[in-house]
Amino acid sequence: MAQIGPRLDENVHFVKESLGYSNDIVIRELVLDSREPVRAAILYTDGMVDSHMVQGVLINSLLYKTRFKEVELEREEDLVPFLKDTVLTVGDIGDVNNFPELFTAMLSGCVIILIDGYEKAMAIGLQEWKDRGVTEPTAQTVIRGPREGFTESLRTNITLLRRRIASEKMWVETRRIGEVTKTEIAVVYIKGLVEEGVIEEVRNRLDRIDVDGLMESGMIEELIQDEAYTPFPTISNSERPDVVAANLLEGRVAIIVDGTPFVLTVPSLFVEFFHSAEDYYQRADFSTLIRMLRFVSFFIALLAPSLYIAITTFHQEMLPTQLLISLAAQREGVPFPALVEALLMEIAFEILREAGIRMPRAVGQAISVVGTLVIGQAAVEAGIVSAAMVIVVSITAISSFIFPAVNMSIPVRILRFPLMLLAASFGIYGIIVGVLGLVLHLCSLRSFGVPYMSTFAPFSFKEQRDAILRAPRWMMDKRPESITKRNMRRQPPNLKPKPPEH
Repeated sequence: MAQIGPRLDENVHFVKESLGYSNDIVIRELVLDSREPVRAAILYTDGMVDSHMVQGVLINSLLYKTRFKEVELEREEDLVPFLKDTVLTVGDIGDVNNFPELFTAMLSGCVIILIDGYEKAMAIGLQEWKDRGVTEPTAQTVIRGPREGFTESLRTNITLLRRRIASEKMWVETRRIGEVTKTEIAVVYIKGLVEEGVIEEVRNRLDRIDVDGLMESGMIEELIQDEAYTPFPTISNSERPDVVAANLLEGRVAIIVDGTPFVLTVPSLFVEFFHSAEDYYQRADFSTLIRMLRFVSFFIALLAPSLYIAITTFHQEMLPTQLLISLAAQREGVPFPALVEALLMEIAFEILREAGIRMPRAVGQAISVVGTLVIGQAAVEAGIVSAAMVIVVSITAISSFIFPAVNMSIPVRILRFPLMLLAASFGIYGIIVGVLGLVLHLCSLRSFGVPYMSTFAPFSFKEQRDAILRAPRWMMDKRPESITKRNMRRQPPNLKPKPPEH
C-alpha cells in the first residue's frame, strides 16, 4: 500500500502497523465542523515538533476556526485548499501523495494531516528538537576571528552562512541520501561565481550515491572524491562558517550534511590545507611568516626521521666531527639499528597519541604528556634507543600538530614509514626517489577536475599572492583562477591605503 487511500481508518492503521506501533508517534483524531462533519487525524513524531505550535495553533485552527458552515464550498474537493488558504495559520505547508513521502516527512519533524475522503495528506513544517547550539569550534581554533561554529542542525548551518552572505545569489539545493536514514544534504553555491561544470559534477556524484545510511560528512567525502587510492585529502572540511563563506566567495561549492558540524567544500587544492582562517585576520607579514613555518614543518614531519636514518647509516661524512662522535657515543650501547629505533619510537608515540584522544578528557592529556616523558626517558636510560632519536621523533611529532587542517597530518603520519624504509635501504637516494614519486602522485591528483597542485603545477604567478605568501588585502583583487574563471574581479584594484592629502 504505497498510495494514500480515501479511508482515514485504513491510512491510520497502515501508519501504525508500518512503524511498529511506536510510542513516539502521536496520532490525534479530530472532527472538522463543516457542513457535514469530516474526520481528520494529526500525526507527528514526539520530540521533533514544536508541541506548543501543534496544540495552540494547529489544533486550535482546525477545531475552532473551521466554523465554515456559512461558507458554501462548491465541491467537497475544495476542503483541503480552503484549509490551506483560510484556516491554517502556518507557513510551510506541502502536499504528500504517498506513504514513503509521508513517512519521510513525519520522521523529519513535519506534522501530517490526513482527512477522511481525500487521497492526499498535508505536511506542515513545525520542526523543533534539542540541538547543541552555536558554540566555539573545537577543531579549528583561532586567536583572532569569529567564535561561531557549525552545529549538527542543517537549518542552523545554512542560517549561519546566510548571515555572512546576505545575497540572493547564494543558492541552496537539498536532497536526501540513504535508503534507510534518508539524510538531508544541502548543496550551497553562489550563482555566477561557481563554474557550471563543477556544480553539475557535484550533483551527479551525489546522485550516484546509493547506500543505506549516512552518519557523517566523511562518508560522503569518501564516496565523491576523485581518487580513491591516495592518502591526501582532495576535499576540505571545516566547522567554521567564516571559512566556508570565504570558500563560497572564491567560487567553491559547499556540501552540508544534517547531523554533523563539518561542512565539505570543493574543489580543494593542496596549498589550501596549510591556510588558516586567522591568516586573513592578522597582518599580511605575520601571516606570511606563519605560513612559511607551516610548510617547513610539513617537510620536518615528513622527512626528519628518514633523514636521520639515512645520515647515521650511510652518510656519516655529512655530519660535523664533534656531532658524529657524540652520536656514536650515544649509540654505543643501543642494540638496534637506527631504523628499528625510529620504528619503535614512532609506533610508541602513535599509540600515546591515540590513547590521549580516546581517553576521558580529564586524564587523556595527562596520559599523553606523562607517558611520553616517562617512556622516552626510560627508553634512553635502558639503552633501547638513543637520546638523539628521541629528540628527532619529538620534533617530528610536534611539527605534525601545526597544520590548521587535521586531515593533512594523516598522510604525513602514513608516508613517514615508507620513507623511513627507503632511507634504511638506499640512504639519501631512496629518500629522493620517494619524494619524487610523492610529487608525481600529487601532480596527478585532481579535485572535481581542478589540478590538486594548482598555483604550483600548473604554476600561476598571480596566485602566489595567496599560496605560500599572503599578500596584503588590497593586492588580492581577483579570485583564484584555478577555481573559477567567472566574475574574477572581487574588488577594485589599487586600494592601497595612503595618508590623507592636505
